[in-house]
Amino acid sequence: MNEHAPQHHLPNRPRGGRRRAAAVTAVTAAAVAGAVAAGVLAPSAAFAGPRPDAVQQRLDALVERDGMPAALATVKGRDGRTRTYTAGVGNATTMAKVPVDGQIRAGSNTKAFTAVVVLQLVAEGKVGLDTNVDTYLPGLLRGEGIDDRAITVRQLLQHTSGLPDYLDKEVILNAPRRYYEPRELLDAALAQKAHFAPGAQWEYSNTNYLLAGLIIQKVTGRPFGEEVTRRVIDRIGLRHTYVPLPGDTTIHEAHPHGYQRAADGSLRDYTELDPSWGWAAGAVVSTNTDITRFYGALLEGRLLPAAQLAQMRTTVPARAADPAEAAGPSMGYGLGLVSRPLSCGGVAWGHGGTIPGYYTAGGTTDDGRVVNIAVTTIPDGDTMDHIAQAVDEALCR
Repeated sequence: MNEHAPQHHLPNRPRGGRRRAAAVTAVTAAAVAGAVAAGVLAPSAAFAGPRPDAVQQRLDALVERDGMPAALATVKGRDGRTRTYTAGVGNATTMAKVPVDGQIRAGSNTKAFTAVVVLQLVAEGKVGLDTNVDTYLPGLLRGEGIDDRAITVRQLLQHTSGLPDYLDKEVILNAPRRYYEPRELLDAALAQKAHFAPGAQWEYSNTNYLLAGLIIQKVTGRPFGEEVTRRVIDRIGLRHTYVPLPGDTTIHEAHPHGYQRAADGSLRDYTELDPSWGWAAGAVVSTNTDITRFYGALLEGRLLPAAQLAQMRTTVPARAADPAEAAGPSMGYGLGLVSRPLSCGGVAWGHGGTIPGYYTAGGTTDDGRVVNIAVTTIPDGDTMDHIAQAVDEALCR
């Protein structure tokens, strides 16, 4: 979920391939981009949904050429029709089929859910975007170069706080079922020094969203997962999406197994893990279709008032968002929402997610085109490029 890996950090994505993926003007959803203006396509290229065989061919190639155990996709075109696709196997041991629109761990797509709840609280006058973190969590955030009296809520959501990340890839992979309290994760971050002064630059850090989750709990007096469920999941009817309860290591509905590839090329099953280390930054379980519904509802204004949605879509230049995202100078990071240009013109919005066993990418445009693709192991840089190209093609054909 983050590219930095000091002592207790988890870069959920390899560094390789970010520059290559930047050359492809594509979107990857677990983080993706802006709005597509009406009329960016010539009349002869009017979008009626990508040809089903084109999407299927892309997924088949991800399995056959890139070695993904499984690939799943949901695509919605301007015609409003939603199509789902699968390729590969849902279980590399039994060779069972991939469940259609199976549940997957959504990784850092969770950040968009978290940001929506914070912005709802802003709209209700309970949180101020430019109010210091100390107002809500007094005295909690202190460390070398770290002072919560100088960090605002906006800087948390925008990744401009300078806070170091807390995750350690090897720790998580070696003990995937271990439970972490949010304060334990925060202590791992505070054991390091600040990376820069608040507001000085942009740098992705899961610690920002850990704190956003703590603010939600402090302001509402309710658990983070309950607030996300009440304010987002139930509100727009995401029937296959949930925030795991403490100690829940399973995926509740039909799902493809998720894997990590070992040095010898073998696959290790990481389907069951405790996502508490991701919490408000990456714990959500969902499906491709529910993820597309979430971003569609968000851009349609069904989750936030216009003023807060505009704030969410106000971006700063970003090197790379979630490790699910490719680097590129044209990428922008808003408040839990990423913008990326499309090869056909305009932009798409989203976030994307990476977590042991699963990688998601996609994009949503203002005129209602949506795609989300999931694969069942974290891909290398070249494969990330191929996924980004598949997302771009699905939105642009």
